[in-house]
Amino acid sequence: MTLAADPSPRKLHALGLFEGLPRGYDRMGALLSFGQDPLWRRALVRAVDPQPGQRVLDVATGTGMVAAALARRSACEVVALDQSEAMLAAARRRLAADPRLAARISLIHGEAERLPFADAEFDALTFTYLLRYVDDRAEAMRELARVVRPGGRIGMVEFGCPPRGPLRALWRLHTRVGLPLLGRLVSPAWLEVGRFLGPSIEQLHTLEPDLVGLWEAAGIRDVALRAPSFGAGVVMWGVRDGDRAP
Repeated sequence: MTLAADPSPRKLHALGLFEGLPRGYDRMGALLSFGQDPLWRRALVRAVDPQPGQRVLDVATGTGMVAAALARRSACEVVALDQSEAMLAAARRRLAADPRLAARISLIHGEAERLPFADAEFDALTFTYLLRYVDDRAEAMRELARVVRPGGRIGMVEFGCPPRGPLRALWRLHTRVGLPLLGRLVSPAWLEVGRFLGPSIEQLHTLEPDLVGLWEAAGIRDVALRAPSFGAGVVMWGVRDGDRAP
C-alpha cells in the first residue's frame, strides 16, 4: 500500500523523524525510558493474549518488537504494518535472524489511517506509539477497530504524563533536558527525537484527556487503562464491540 498522495506536515515529520533511527531503536527506546519501554510492551502482549491459530495485526510495528513477542507467545499469525520503510528494514533484519519467527510474521508497508484489509479480518490488534503521529485520532481509532472481528482484543502502548506535582516536575526535567542531552550523545537524529518527545507527549494528553472515551467512541468496549512507571507509560486494551467471542 502506498502512502497518501499529499501527506500532512505531521505525517512528513513522523517519516523524517524515524528515517535515521532503526539500527539503534530498541536499545535507545529502553535507555530513554529507563528500561520501562520493554516492560510496557510485555504488558501489552499479556493483555491481548493471542491464542494459537489466531491472526493478529500489529500496527506501527517499528522494528517488530511487539510482533515478535506476539508470535513467540503463541502459534499465532502476525501481520506487522508500518509507514516507515526504514523501520520495516530493521524488522526484516530481526526476522532474518530467527527463521521460526519469520515463518509466522508478514511485514507490510502502509498507514494506520488507511488499512489495506477487509472488515473484521483479524482476531486481535496491537499498536504502539501511534496516536501522536496521526492527524485525526478518532478516525484512526475507528479504522483500527474496523479490521478486528467482534469480540477481538485491541491493545496499545503510549507514553503518559505523570500526575501534577513533584513527579510531573521530574518527568518534565527528564523530557525537556535529559532526553535532548542523551540524544545529542548518540546522533543528530536522536537529538531531534529528544527535543520532540516531551512536548509531543504533553500535547497528546492535553488534546485527548479521555483516551477511554476515544476508544469507546470507536466501537471498543470493556476498555482498561493502566499507567505504569508512575504514569510515564500508558497500556490500554479493550474488546471490539459486537457479539462476544465464543
